[in-house]
Amino acid sequence: MRYDFDMVRERRGTDSVKWKKYGGEVLPLWVADMDFPSAEPIIQALRQRVDHGFFGYTRPTEELCQVIEERLKKLYGWDIQTEELFFLPGLVTGLNLSFQAYAAPGEGVLVQPPVYHHFVKDPVIHGRALIDPPLVQSGDTYEIDFDALEKSITDRPKIFILCNPHNPVARVYTRQELEKLAEICLRHHLIICSDEIHGDLIYPGYQHIPMATLSLEVADQTVTLMAPSKTYNLAGLSCGFAIIKNPELQKVWKNTSLGLIPGVNIMGHVAALAAYKDGQDWLDQVLIYLKDNRDFLSRYVEDKLPGVRMTRMEATYLAWLDCRNAGIPGNPYDYFLREAKVALNDGVEFGRGGEGFVRLNFACPRKTLTEALERMSRALKKL
Repeated sequence: MRYDFDMVRERRGTDSVKWKKYGGEVLPLWVADMDFPSAEPIIQALRQRVDHGFFGYTRPTEELCQVIEERLKKLYGWDIQTEELFFLPGLVTGLNLSFQAYAAPGEGVLVQPPVYHHFVKDPVIHGRALIDPPLVQSGDTYEIDFDALEKSITDRPKIFILCNPHNPVARVYTRQELEKLAEICLRHHLIICSDEIHGDLIYPGYQHIPMATLSLEVADQTVTLMAPSKTYNLAGLSCGFAIIKNPELQKVWKNTSLGLIPGVNIMGHVAALAAYKDGQDWLDQVLIYLKDNRDFLSRYVEDKLPGVRMTRMEATYLAWLDCRNAGIPGNPYDYFLREAKVALNDGVEFGRGGEGFVRLNFACPRKTLTEALERMSRALKKL
């Protein structure tokens, strides 16, 4: 079927975190939640499960595991086994479990900001040491400073948290970059936790490469986190999974999560299976729409938001906007919320290098995106 992503659908009054937080006057372009209905096969599968009327304890089905295994084989040539799959009620849970499982209190968690805020906040809250050599800007994109990364490694880091594709700078790391990161981690005996939740949201000209597919040695030291949630707009159904090859890492994972990590809810299982089996047509169409929105946003920023620069987007629907030369007094997040009634993400949340930036979610109908940008343009004219 053909999907209409231009249609604006009312989400106020539906308990949407995205639309409820800032009130009725504000256009929310912040949290990673698309303003598009999910694929029809997913909706139908959920309806059938509701009509069944039973919602007792469940486990992931053999069919779901098989579909995931076949999908990873088809996309990446990656062979995994059912016993290497560990289901999660979300990847933030997986991130927190990873650094608590593989780094003791006081030991280090290595990250590369600016990066998703749970990477920089959660380790500290749970008593781990944050080690955060930042990415560096290079033209309209970001690069890894490998020298700074390696110099930051002392005897304290135990785990490296990779974000690929990167949120918020939208990089898709090349094989050469991943191989260099892996070599450093292996040489320093670091566990790698690779958050690849945006791995399906890739634009033409780029290719996602799971870190664990580089070699058997790398796979042996890697915990990979994946989910259908960002891809198919299923975040509220809370279904993700980790892939762990190494039996010793599996054992630590199981022991750390015992009694603390709940199973995925039954509707999450149903939605994930339907998405991976029958959601490709929707995904193909939404990627075309997102690319058009990305290109529209890039042109608008260049033409009508003076002093604002947009980082090159290789993946995701989360644009990283540099507002440091726009003449905005104070924090641009506060300014656009106050003067434009547009809610973005505050760059400060993403750690070092985020000051003066905002993150903008353009996974919405073009009309919504245009209205938000026009509000921002008018706000800048007030300066």
